[in-house]
Formats: sequence, structure tokens, C-alpha cells
Amino acid sequence: LDGMLAGGLGTLDLAAPADCEVGQPTPLRIIAAIRRSESAKPPEAAIGFDPRLGPRGALHFTLAPTGEAGQFTGSGDLVPQRRGTGELTGLWLRWPGPLGLAARQVYRQLDQQVRVWPDLSPVRSPVLQSFFRDAQFGLVARRIRGEGTQFEALSEYEPGMDRRRIDWKASARHTRLFARENETERDNQIVFAFDCGQSMCEPIDGLPRIDRAVSAALVAAYVALKGGDRVSLFGFADQPQLMTPFVTDTRAFYRLQTAAAELDYTAREPNFTLALSTLTARLKRRSLVVLFSDFTDPTSAELMVESVERLVRHHLVIFVTMADEELAELTDAEPENLSDVAVAVGADALARQRALVLSRLRRLGVDVIEAKHDAIGYRLIDAYLSAKRHEAIG
Repeated sequence: LDGMLAGGLGTLDLAAPADCEVGQPTPLRIIAAIRRSESAKPPEAAIGFDPRLGPRGALHFTLAPTGEAGQFTGSGDLVPQRRGTGELTGLWLRWPGPLGLAARQVYRQLDQQVRVWPDLSPVRSPVLQSFFRDAQFGLVARRIRGEGTQFEALSEYEPGMDRRRIDWKASARHTRLFARENETERDNQIVFAFDCGQSMCEPIDGLPRIDRAVSAALVAAYVALKGGDRVSLFGFADQPQLMTPFVTDTRAFYRLQTAAAELDYTAREPNFTLALSTLTARLKRRSLVVLFSDFTDPTSAELMVESVERLVRHHLVIFVTMADEELAELTDAEPENLSDVAVAVGADALARQRALVLSRLRRLGVDVIEAKHDAIGYRLIDAYLSAKRHEAIG
């Protein structure tokens, strides 16, 4: 009797986006019309989906009355775990009778796909937007004077100017002081190279390292395009995966986003020798190569260092890696028994090996960035702007 009093389902609608970004909450909303008593407990909903769209491949939440008779609505957030295309597979709705002794349940099969793109929330962040407002380069490409080393013009020296900008030969000819005005270099080639191998597939704070790297690279790529430079993406694992043509304008930024979404997760060791030699052969002029990678053992690190050493002979290289917070926690943890001491000693040995590899890269002339995943994007922008100011790329 209670099941009969629970009432029947009128309509059931699901509102889901076709696109979302990895690691960013994406709302799913359900609207249901149920002919039932208002005194009963609210209905519950569950949605099944591809595990790449969220943990455990399921989402549960309770619907609330809208104020209209028999109308209920509720929402829950998907948090995609990986890039690619996921599918919503099923929808369940369950509502009890007024006595709470029985319940009715309906199932709707879903065949809706959701595309998961790289996370671009740092590009939309207030910090970066404020930087663009204060920076000298904007939407319209123009000459930027005062930075770089490319000569642009002479101007009469005024108090407060940097004395190192005084052109003594021109000043001697004109019998008064003149200063050089330089133009910031443009049309540099920037290549973001991604190691898509096994170590970069390991999660850090809930998302694979490769996805953290892609987000940081896209932020820096957007800044580079704003600055008038050319940007390309290069992905590799045991063999090269893709290399995009150079993009020269922010209006084509979506091409980089689309290419980054195609970077695959590969549970194999990367082949640095093949990948970086392929990249070197395709680059016809000196470029800035930003390499995102990680390493867990000295053997793989040795092969990486040898390949980077050959690359740095012809190009400016920035090596970006995420700080291993897990090793730091194991090393600094207060030991309670001999097993904890052994773990701490092993973690400390790995941390020392890691520091040794990064030190070798620095001695080769590589700019090494090691930071937390949420800081590497801004650290990379600082390194790029520093290299641009010193005209170290061209």
C-alpha cells in the first residue's frame, strides 16, 4: 500500500554539459515530476558514468522540492579525472512512500558523451588577467621599448634613466647624452615538450602529473602568444606522439588546447633519446624548449640528462618538474619503529638522487623549475619573461 501511495513518475530530465575541464567541478542537474504526497522523504538520484569523469564512476545526491506541486530538482558535481571523452551510462531515481516502508525506483539508460578538455582555469584566473592589464603587451601587437637588446632608437638622456643605456659614441658626436631604446624581441619559437610516460601518469593531488603539466604549459603558451612569439606542443613516450605546427596568434589558441587534449596516458618508460633527437631535427632555428618530465630512478634519469645535454647545445632549455611532496613527508615524518626509520632513510636517498640529477641539469645550463603543481605555471612564466628580456632565445 505504501508503494502505491508513493506515486508515479511524470517526467525525468537530465541537464549535462557536452564539455568540461579535467579536475574542475561540472554540475549535473536533474528535474523530476512525481505524483506523490508532499510529506514523504525527498527522492534520491544516482548517475553512472565512465570512471574518467569522476571517482568510482557514480554520483549520488538528493532532490529537493522546487515549491511547485510534485516538482523536484537537484544537482551534483562531476570532477573529471582524465582528459578524453567519457560517457554518462545510466540514471536511477528512487523515492519512498509516505510511510517509509516501500519505495519506487526507475532506471533510464543514457547515451550521452562528455568531452574532457585540459584545465584552463589558470588562464581565466584574476591573477593572470591582472597581469595582462598591467603588462606592456596586449591584444594588439606593437613595439615595446625599454626591454630586450634589439636596438630601436636613440633618445635624449633624462635624469632617472638607466646609465647603462647611454650610447657614448652617439653622445660624443652630438656633444650631449643620448640613450639607446631597445625593442623586446618577438617571433621566438617556444616548444612545450611533454613526457607522457609512466612517471607522468602518476597522480599528484588527485590528478595525473601530465594534466598538471598541460595546464601550466597552456598558461605559459597564452602569455607567449600575447607577447608575439610562436608556440608549438610536442608529446612523447616510448615514441613521439605529436608535434603541432607553430601557432602565432591568440585567436588560434584553441588549436593548442585541442592538441593538448589528444596527449595520451602511456604506462611505458619514455624514450628521451628518440624523442629529443626527433625534436631537434624538426627545429630549424634556435628555440626555447620547455621540457615537462619526472624521474624515479637514476638509470632513466641518466638517459634523460644525456639527451638534454645534446639538446642544450643548440637551444635554450627549461626543465620543469613537480616537487615530490610524498618523499618530503616520508623523510620528515617522526619514526615510531624501525620500519619507519627504514622508509625515511630510503626516501631520503631518493630525494638526494633527485637533487643530484637536477644539479647536473643546472650545470649543463638548463634552467630547472621544481615547485608545487599549482605554482609551476607562474614560475614558468617568470622564467620565460626573464629569457625574453635578456634575448637568450633568438
